[in-house]
Amino acid sequence: MQEEKEIDPAAVKELEERFDPEVRFRPLGRYAGYVAATLLFCLSLFHYYTAGFGLLREVNHRGVHLAFVLSLIFIVFAATKKGQDTLYPSSVWRPLGLPIYDWLFALAAAVASLYVPWIFNDLAFRVGNPLPIDVVMGTIMIVVLLEATRRSMGWPLPVIAIIVMAYAIFGQSAPGVLVHPGSDWKTLVNHLYLTSQGIYGLPVGVVATYVFHFVLFGVLATRIGLGRLFIDFASAFAGRFSGGPAKVSVFSSALLGSISGSSIANTVTTGALTIPAMIRIGYQRHFAAAVEAASSTGGQITPPVMGAAAFLMIEFLGVSYTTIITAAIVPAAMHFFGVLCQVHFEAKRLGLRGLTKEELPKVGVILKRDWPTLIPLFLLIGILLQGFTPYLAAFWGITACIVIGLVNPLNRIKVQDVVDAFVLGAKYALAVGAAAATVGIIIGVVTLTGVSFKIAYMVTSTAGQWAEMIGPYIPFGVMEVSTLTLLITLILTAIVCIVMGCGIPTTATYLIMVSVAAPVLGLLGIAPIVAHFFVFYYGVLADITPPVALAAYAGAGIANANPFKAGNTAFRLGMGKALVPFVFVFSPSLLLVTDGFTWQAFALAFTGTVVGITALSAAFAGWLWGPLYLVERWVLAVAAILLVAPEFTSTAIGLGILAVVLLRQVFFGFEHVPPRRTAESEAST
Repeated sequence: MQEEKEIDPAAVKELEERFDPEVRFRPLGRYAGYVAATLLFCLSLFHYYTAGFGLLREVNHRGVHLAFVLSLIFIVFAATKKGQDTLYPSSVWRPLGLPIYDWLFALAAAVASLYVPWIFNDLAFRVGNPLPIDVVMGTIMIVVLLEATRRSMGWPLPVIAIIVMAYAIFGQSAPGVLVHPGSDWKTLVNHLYLTSQGIYGLPVGVVATYVFHFVLFGVLATRIGLGRLFIDFASAFAGRFSGGPAKVSVFSSALLGSISGSSIANTVTTGALTIPAMIRIGYQRHFAAAVEAASSTGGQITPPVMGAAAFLMIEFLGVSYTTIITAAIVPAAMHFFGVLCQVHFEAKRLGLRGLTKEELPKVGVILKRDWPTLIPLFLLIGILLQGFTPYLAAFWGITACIVIGLVNPLNRIKVQDVVDAFVLGAKYALAVGAAAATVGIIIGVVTLTGVSFKIAYMVTSTAGQWAEMIGPYIPFGVMEVSTLTLLITLILTAIVCIVMGCGIPTTATYLIMVSVAAPVLGLLGIAPIVAHFFVFYYGVLADITPPVALAAYAGAGIANANPFKAGNTAFRLGMGKALVPFVFVFSPSLLLVTDGFTWQAFALAFTGTVVGITALSAAFAGWLWGPLYLVERWVLAVAAILLVAPEFTSTAIGLGILAVVLLRQVFFGFEHVPPRRTAESEAST
């Protein structure tokens, strides 16, 4: 078998840039690089200082944040693909090597962003009746914002924003229930630019006060060695078992993803180590890529940071941080349990080994070398759990990273490394800053037109009609029309979330889903925290759902595998994440913090979910105690659906079916089952 080696850092960087537009920075000349680095450092320093010593007035804070973010995007992101790859010399039309129109865009972005804070004291007399200059500045703001978002993220989000703005203006021509009187451009600009319901609304506020700080914390924590500790600890803990590198991938991605904001970045960072190791011991290339992608995507739903979504939920739901992370624990564990089951059964089917004793790192050596890197993380979590603001917790976490990095004799960093981390952290936060402001446009149109409630009415009405049609054909009347209506609504909502989440980062995905999809569930009486978790989980699932499974495609690039095959396999591995939201909608006790929580309901839902995911994993892999007949795989799939339904009768029936298959394997053996395929036979085919 060909020896697989870790891919070099340059190749990792190239893959991340290819699949993640948020880090597709253009090359800068010496002096342009100095300008960009200085502004990026100042942006990080501004957020670091205000987090520790007090935020500015709300509109001022958001205005300064947007002025930096949007201006910097026109400096570090090129307008075209050619500009991303080409370093131009300085000239009259290209000052410092950048096109003159990029400098003009950057200046316009800064002026338009700071205009609202400048006139804020007069807004009380102008909102609803803006001056011509207000409309001009608002128009400039919308144009530069859409272009900045296109450059830093691609077309999907700007196109959605343009469509919803067109809907706001031409609503009188919309079909059916979507019709509304329509707005003129002046009214639309007034709502999006001069009020707190649009561009300067909650999404930008959360990014400017929470998300930015945790992106910076993640960069600094990785720089001082916390990421290496996570990967080495996962190797020491899980590497010895059958198919060890795949299990290392699951655990390390869960740990690293908990402080990371990007599925793609997590995939290429840990995948550079784990994917070659998985291929080396016998996993197929597409399967190795899929394992890393599915595991890395799970990092976005894993406490304590959850891709910064935890802090968005605090603002939207008005609950404590402790409530959010408590609710997230069990569903996140179920996702990783599902991936772990499938890689274990696949390893057994192929007869794969674990890592040898010589290949395993020693826990004592790991902790002796890197234990100080845990201090910032424990300090951050401790402050959060004490009830202090997330940005204050991030301030002390960042401070601890700096102190530990400068004084730790086992892994000391230089002051220049801290400066570089501040620059890189700001760079990584630019795209999400622009995305949040663009989502503000979408939310602004939603509040202006009330379209979210119209969509909710359409979806629930359609689901109700389908339920009345299908209901009579369900045997034994096991599902009432109301329950069937809810199930169909959940399926439709899940599809919308996946489609809307394609190519959009975690934070922006959640914000869009809350505005558009969550009201659908609210009409059916679903508790807000349950609805928010449901739409968030399915929005994140887009990263491993073909045809736009960007995390899976990044993993396929490392594994040199078929991208579409890797995407399909990653989606299959993520079935735990796809099933669990349905469980906690029907049994909210799984979230631990909902009204009406009982341990009896939790135990039933938890047990059924664990056993159901195990049965479904066995069905996919073709292996339980040993190889399975094809009919047994289908039977186990049916049993899995019955098991995850949080109701005693269906759970008991599912357990009975699973027991029959397992007993058949234990007592009658595998003589007539087709022989298992080994790693060698897989490689030969």
